[in-house]
Amino acid sequence: MASPSLADDIRQKLGELTPAERKVARVLLAGYPAAGFETIAVLAERASVSAPTVIRFVNRLGYQGFPDFQADLRSELDARNASPLSLYETTGFGRSGAGEVGNAYTPDDGTPRTTHEGVGPDSSLLHHGSRLFTGAVTATLAELPPHDFEHAVRLLSDRKRRITLVGGRFTHLLAQYLGLHLMQLRDDVRFLPDRDVERTAVLAALTRRDVLVVFDYRRYESDKTTIAALVQEQGGKVVLFTDTWLSPAAPHAEVVLPSRVTAPSPYDSLVPTLAVLETVVAGVITTLGDEARRRMQHGEDIARRAGLY
Repeated sequence: MASPSLADDIRQKLGELTPAERKVARVLLAGYPAAGFETIAVLAERASVSAPTVIRFVNRLGYQGFPDFQADLRSELDARNASPLSLYETTGFGRSGAGEVGNAYTPDDGTPRTTHEGVGPDSSLLHHGSRLFTGAVTATLAELPPHDFEHAVRLLSDRKRRITLVGGRFTHLLAQYLGLHLMQLRDDVRFLPDRDVERTAVLAALTRRDVLVVFDYRRYESDKTTIAALVQEQGGKVVLFTDTWLSPAAPHAEVVLPSRVTAPSPYDSLVPTLAVLETVVAGVITTLGDEARRRMQHGEDIARRAGLY
């Protein structure tokens, strides 16, 4: 299971750092991850601290020295840049012998198992999937900063704000899932249009009352970072759903909600994120109270009259 990113670790330890060490942390977070590959001298200069302060900072994170910190950061970047194809080639998939039908995978004991025609998946894959998904959902919900979760619920429940949602190649499905729920609970919820002219018009009209909900997971999409920066510049708020390695859009987000992506296949799982979304929806319903019930009732009445339900 993927560990939280170094950026997450730094954020969680901010309260334990000295004022000088906190300056180093802020420089790293502001330029993450590139800033982590600067020399000690450059990083110290940018943070206006001494070189020994930088060393004490990485010691505080649990590293024996700066090279160990950078080595861990390189490993994290390799994970951030992984694709389904690269994971397919490095996690035991696609290694079935000639004549075998189906995909092979390697369970915990290292023994290759395959799916054979007419037999169905090996039952150990079901157990493997059950363990992975259960652990990923549990860890994701346990690791979410309560303050960020509560802030996300407040922003999405604030009826004075307008909500715009956008996702990526696969995660547009999650944006639609959350958006369709919010539409049943409150007004002013929309999806960022796909067509260039419409998208430009929406982005140009964003103001301080806007909340942009972004879904961006590894092999991150550069337009999500650009859009988040635009919203921040125009005074709006950004709620970011991402993985534990953190989208490059994170520095522009008011709220960052990371999820584990562990899966029994080479594809990142969105199951833990879905669990977070279900919990967010529950939070919005609780926050809106009877107003949510009235909105749902009105929607049911309209749909029934229009013959939609």
